[in-house]
Amino acid sequence: MPEVRSTSTSETRPLMPQPDHPIAFLRGFLERPKEVGSIIPSSRWMERRITRTAEIANASLVVELGPGTGGTTKALLKAMGPDARLLAIEINPGFCELLTETIDDPRLIVHQGSAAEIQEALVKHDLEAPDVILSGIPFSTMPRALGLSILHSVRASLKPGGRFVAYQFRDVVHTLGKRVFGPASIQLELFNVPPMRVYRWDMPSD
Repeated sequence: MPEVRSTSTSETRPLMPQPDHPIAFLRGFLERPKEVGSIIPSSRWMERRITRTAEIANASLVVELGPGTGGTTKALLKAMGPDARLLAIEINPGFCELLTETIDDPRLIVHQGSAAEIQEALVKHDLEAPDVILSGIPFSTMPRALGLSILHSVRASLKPGGRFVAYQFRDVVHTLGKRVFGPASIQLELFNVPPMRVYRWDMPSD
């Protein structure tokens, strides 16, 4: 496993994956590999990069696509304001149950459904257009038509001036996203297994 080393041997620390429910995450990957983007959850470094890139602290409503076992969900809630809301859309019923059972936060709404139906989820839960939509779902393993459908759903759902942030270890989301949003700004997080690219698109303000 990779290590982050300093000049002091007492400060040597293993680069550990985010530890929330790794067995459940692995089980979900094995059962539905096309719906789970990685065999292990995101690292803490990755979570911090995501929350900063998405400017979560300034958002009133955030939509998370594919929360999985909830590691990134918890990081989002920690970064969000006390009056903000988080709608987590997850297609895997086992992950939905786990999120509901393990995260006790009134700001969180867990919705079981497809990421291509964001507007329907917003209407169901009486929510307005979100400031941020965040996605960790694996665009590289889904049919191209479904990927485009999800991205069009993102664009139709975001408020003017909102932003879409996707974290992936392949660039399929950027290839598809350029057709819907134009080119993204891109960051690379090396302290993650595997290293991840973070793509951000900003919607027009008008």
